[in-house]
Amino acid sequence: MSELPPPTDRFDDGKAPDAMRTIGEVSAAFGIKPHVLRYWEQQFPMLSPLKRSGGRRLYRPDDVALVERIDDLVNRQGYTLKGAQKALKGGSATSPRKAETTAVAAEQPSPESNGANSPQVLERLRGIRSRLDAALTR
Repeated sequence: MSELPPPTDRFDDGKAPDAMRTIGEVSAAFGIKPHVLRYWEQQFPMLSPLKRSGGRRLYRPDDVALVERIDDLVNRQGYTLKGAQKALKGGSATSPRKAETTAVAAEQPSPESNGANSPQVLERLRGIRSRLDAALTR
C-alpha cells in the first residue's frame, strides 16, 4: 500500500502523523459512520486495519490514506463500490459524475446564443429533462 499518498491533516488530536487511529477517530475525521468503515473492510480486501483483542480496530497511516481514497471515489466522485474497487486495482473505471458532467457541458449553449429563452436552449433543456426522466423510471 506504499503507493498511496500520506493522509491529509484531518486529525487534530496531538498524535504523530504516523500514529495508529481507532475506528472512532477515523470515522469522525472523515464523517463516515463506523459501520460503513467495517463494510468497506469487507468490500476492499486491501483495507485491513489491525484488530486487537475484543475486535478493536487500529488503522495504520496507509489504512487511513486508503479510507481517504475510497471516500473520495465513492462519496465525492460518484463511483459505485465495484467501480471504486476497479479504480483502486488500477482498472480504467470512469466516474459516472464526470461522464455526466461532460455530456451536459457539451450541450451548453455558446455565449453567442440568443439567451436563455432561445429555441435552441429550450430544446436542449427538454432533451436533458427527457433523459433524466428515462433514467429515473428504469
